[in-house]
Amino acid sequence: MSRIPITVNGAEKLREELYHLKAVVRPRIIQAIADARAHGDLKENAEYHAAREQQSFTEGRIAEIEFKLAHAQIIDVTKLNPSGKVVFGATVELEDLETSETVIYQIVGEDEADIKVGRISITSPIARALIGKQREDIASVQAPGGIREYDIREVRYL
Repeated sequence: MSRIPITVNGAEKLREELYHLKAVVRPRIIQAIADARAHGDLKENAEYHAAREQQSFTEGRIAEIEFKLAHAQIIDVTKLNPSGKVVFGATVELEDLETSETVIYQIVGEDEADIKVGRISITSPIARALIGKQREDIASVQAPGGIREYDIREVRYL
């Protein structure tokens, strides 16, 4: 099994979610099941079935997070010495050569990706095109509308 790359911040968010699920959500669900059982007949008890369904979902998410953390390769980009190259965790400022639009992306793990806040997955076409390049290099990305070219303006390791 290969390691799953994740940033320090991404791992911390997963740990926080795991703690919340175990310390807050799980006890609340257990109490809801106990309350629903106290109402009697479980066959037609909608509250009981809803609580059990929520319990199943929560336990599945807990197992998923524990698996990801156990198999994570946590990368602290601030401690790397990539000598100006685009690497996992780097924040990259790009200029679209066709539109002159400037965008800033951080390359992160799949679970951390959120394009709305500028985080793209390491497995995305644009991230794959950027890895290994340096400032002032041109990255060609195969997009659905054709090939897009980006000039790498700046690479930061935050």
